[in-house]
Amino acid sequence: MKRVLVVISSAAALSGCASIVNGSNQVVSIEARNKTEQVSGAVCKLDNGKGTYYVTTPGTVTVHRAYDDMNVKCEKSGQQPGMATVKSSTKAMAFGNIIFGGFIGGAVDASTGAAYDYPSLISVIMGETTTIAPPQQNQNQTEQPVAQNSQSGK
Repeated sequence: MKRVLVVISSAAALSGCASIVNGSNQVVSIEARNKTEQVSGAVCKLDNGKGTYYVTTPGTVTVHRAYDDMNVKCEKSGQQPGMATVKSSTKAMAFGNIIFGGFIGGAVDASTGAAYDYPSLISVIMGETTTIAPPQQNQNQTEQPVAQNSQSGK
């Protein structure tokens, strides 16, 4: 009987592991660029399945982690708007949580968004629409993932 209680207690303690370690929020930095130079003062709207957020470039904002892509649109007077679709990735810690915390731990992390990550730096190119790949687990989070599917907005 004691073993059963130990197993149940351990599973309960480990459930929600990713949410305990990193939480359901993430700070991301946003910069707007005009091909090669940084654009200051662009107003950016970020939205995903968990909310809508605003920041002026260059700047940082706290977003709610989500499985959903994050859409970013930056606008500044006199310039074409820049748009980016930012992919999220599932953190490796979430898979460990499923093994050790069971279904409940995995479900908690997935529903709260704690199991997911966005790149820590998002660069939006004014006048273009881009897709930014999710961060790689072995990649240094300060590096910018490669933008894919760039299309000129002109």
